[in-house]
Amino acid sequence: MSTRVTVVGIGADGWTGLTARARDLVEAADVVLGGERHLAMLPPAEQVRQAWPSPLREGLPALLEQHVGKGVVALASGDPLVSGIATTLVDLLGKDAVEVVPALSSVALARARMRWSAESTEVVTLVGRDPHLVARSLAPGLRLLVLSSDGSTPAEVAGLLTTAGYGASPMTVLADLGSESESRTDGVAASWGDQPAPDLNVVAVELVSSGATVLGFTAGLPEGAFDHDGQITKRDVRASALARLAPLPGQLLWDVGAGAGSVAIEWMRAHPTCRSIAIEAREDRSARIVRNASMLGVPSLEVLTGHAPEALGDLEAPHAIFVGGGATEDGVLDACWSALRPGGRLVVHGVTLETEAVLAVRYARLGGELTRLHVEHAAPIGTFTGWTPARAIMQWAVTKGDAA
Repeated sequence: MSTRVTVVGIGADGWTGLTARARDLVEAADVVLGGERHLAMLPPAEQVRQAWPSPLREGLPALLEQHVGKGVVALASGDPLVSGIATTLVDLLGKDAVEVVPALSSVALARARMRWSAESTEVVTLVGRDPHLVARSLAPGLRLLVLSSDGSTPAEVAGLLTTAGYGASPMTVLADLGSESESRTDGVAASWGDQPAPDLNVVAVELVSSGATVLGFTAGLPEGAFDHDGQITKRDVRASALARLAPLPGQLLWDVGAGAGSVAIEWMRAHPTCRSIAIEAREDRSARIVRNASMLGVPSLEVLTGHAPEALGDLEAPHAIFVGGGATEDGVLDACWSALRPGGRLVVHGVTLETEAVLAVRYARLGGELTRLHVEHAAPIGTFTGWTPARAIMQWAVTKGDAA
């Protein structure tokens, strides 16, 4: 028998703010789990009350195992499925073992205070996450509600906005929403400084560019958006590759021979749940990929320093693979094709005659799409302007069939 849990959302107004049904559920429980702050909101009762373990996710299975067969209620802030414990419990126990009784979320309260519609607002959660995630959502005129990890988050967000060229953005910190101690602090990112905030806060930002290079949300960011040493997939052919790699929510990409990590980073920017592993042989380039990923809002990109195909052996099977370099190395394409999931997409670029020969053989054997990409840019020729061609790229794109 597995543990079944009812997750009850509780607001800053505590016990008195709960609905009659929520109070009945808590009172009838054999065991109530929650943070110390939430447990302290409850009136005295003859029941087991336990605080969450630390670290939380690692300690949860053992805690839940203690209460198999008992009536268990877990307390969570507001809507338990908004960066809350309910999501973790569903992952661990399955959706049929978890009931959720939400209260008014901090997101709803923050939008109400700001008079912002849901349609005009993007929510970014930094609860237990890297603050650089904010960088993925930077665009002039966009409204952000940032769920803070603690009282230091507003200053970190202000610093990131200023560094990214959005220092002119108005910021509002809404703290202890729904409680008697609710507070509001207004300012501008560039002048926010290190002022602390209460631990329970939401940061509302109206993004205003102050000289920032505006980066779009489609594939093909300019090379200048990345720190690189010249080893980077250029924007025009990168956009073509990503169109064929077709990023989808929750899917994993291998970027083999990642260089500056541009393909892996843009794959992850396509959707918050997209994942990437960048495989790069040189340590200096691996370090550069980490920096690029943070600055462009995808700090969770996994970077593996090693040589393919040896480095590929123990990795999670990908939904898509991009090979930007090393296609002529023995075993690389075989390892990639073998690891690719059914229905997965493989895109390989080649610029040398040797790589083109390898890709031509693969195309003849496995099919797909073979494309030769020629890109020319206008540049001065004396007092005139002419076309300067870049090296042609052969691009092989193929989808792995179910029977492959």
